Amino acid sequence: MSCANNKNNLENCTCTYQGCSRKGNCCQCLSYHLANDELPACCFPSEVEKTYDRSFKCFAQLHK
Repeated sequence: MSCANNKNNLENCTCTYQGCSRKGNCCQCLSYHLANDELPACCFPSEVEKTYDRSFKCFAQLHK
């Protein structure tokens, strides 16, 4: 499924995973990560995103 906003979304996508097939498609990205009990890269600061720990626990730790 393509995304009409792909070009604009790519400008703001903070995902560093090179093989990600969902870059620029926020709807697919969010659905994928929520199904895996995670949040997408854009919810984390860059230094945390690079660890690929996108768990709710990690997110909560950041926002204590």
